[in-house]
Amino acid sequence: MATLTAWKFDTPEGAEAVESTLLDLQKQELIKVLDAAVVSWPSEANKPRTKQLNDLTGAGALSGTFWGMLFGLIFFMPLLGAAVGAAAGALGGRMADVGIDDDFIESVKAQVKPGTSALFLLSRDAVVDRVKEAFPSGHTELIHSNLDREKEARLREVFSHEDH
Repeated sequence: MATLTAWKFDTPEGAEAVESTLLDLQKQELIKVLDAAVVSWPSEANKPRTKQLNDLTGAGALSGTFWGMLFGLIFFMPLLGAAVGAAAGALGGRMADVGIDDDFIESVKAQVKPGTSALFLLSRDAVVDRVKEAFPSGHTELIHSNLDREKEARLREVFSHEDH
């Protein structure tokens, strides 16, 4: 079963700083990263910066469309106003169809604010306690959502790269 996790860091640089830690954890077989992305939100910025971490992922990575839709729902839709309400509802429905519910989105939205960052991981076989121990102590918080096999398959069907 794949797991989508969001790890919140207390600094705008915190999430990007753990990329090498994740590579080490993969080598130790403590996690298999299927895809990853970072949100960095400097205190003075009006909106966060987002980046897919392609160096961590293999051939089964999702497209940037998935991350764009997820981050749009979490961070950018409230900025766009009521004119896109129907579009936001459609996006939210599409994410719910693949196992990412309103509770996950609202939890991330409430916790990732200016002055923080977040690492979003689609992973498998994670030893969560060991992963958490490897991240900077006292500055990391886990926001968690599991995807069952059916929802993972649906997620891949909707958002996976196409080889043509």
